[in-house]
Amino acid sequence: MKTLPIYQVDAFTSQIFGGNPAAVMPLEEWLPDETLRALAMENNLSETAFLVPLPDEPEADFHIRWFTPTVEVPLCGHATLASAWVVFNKLGWKHQQVRFQSKSGPLGVEQTDDGWLELDFPNLAFEQRPTPGLIHEALKGAPDSAFFVPNDTNYLVVLENEAAVKAAQPEIRKLKELGNQGVIITARGEDSDFVSRYFAPGAGIDEDPVTGSIHSVLVPYWAEKLGKNALLAKQASARGGVLRCELKGDRVAIAGQAAFYMEGSVQLP
Repeated sequence: MKTLPIYQVDAFTSQIFGGNPAAVMPLEEWLPDETLRALAMENNLSETAFLVPLPDEPEADFHIRWFTPTVEVPLCGHATLASAWVVFNKLGWKHQQVRFQSKSGPLGVEQTDDGWLELDFPNLAFEQRPTPGLIHEALKGAPDSAFFVPNDTNYLVVLENEAAVKAAQPEIRKLKELGNQGVIITARGEDSDFVSRYFAPGAGIDEDPVTGSIHSVLVPYWAEKLGKNALLAKQASARGGVLRCELKGDRVAIAGQAAFYMEGSVQLP
């Protein structure tokens, strides 16, 4: 019998029951992928992050991987933020920053002076394309053009205003036919610079409460539109979340708070 630690942290919120819950499981070494997928399915959260220390790697402190209940994903913001919270608060980490090695390259998380955690994420390129027919069918009022994010398999759809983002009720069954592609909807915000929501039913996530990784494309998009690099973002899901963002050349800083929910152990045969 093998005992594994597990933590659950609500990311991009200062209070439990808000933001986006993530499971974090520090490991001593990698388990088989089928075991990681089974653990993520059992946890049944939008993402479970797995960490393995890299004591002999000069450029990174931990290797991080993220799994939804059905697939491994190349990038995940909220579970990275939750993982950093666990490293800083539960694993005895004494440094101001932790560095992760990932499928999307190096990712850093730094503790700010006011207690937020700031993610150092890539600036993801996007390209304008005709809106796919499935998105038109699933999302009433979708414009004729959207933006495709090749490195994160997402479509970005810009709606008229914040009210349209909040009122959107996409047909999840149709979006699921996109396969492993998510749909971001966004608009200028009323009391923030922009708002967004994110749907990825093909990856096992009907709607994600708060998605840090999509801000790797939202921030460069809105920075250009609004003519400024420092942006306040809100994700307009039922749980909701707040993100302080900044475009920094080929990187994007995404800061949020975290609320600790629980810890325990998993027994593997």
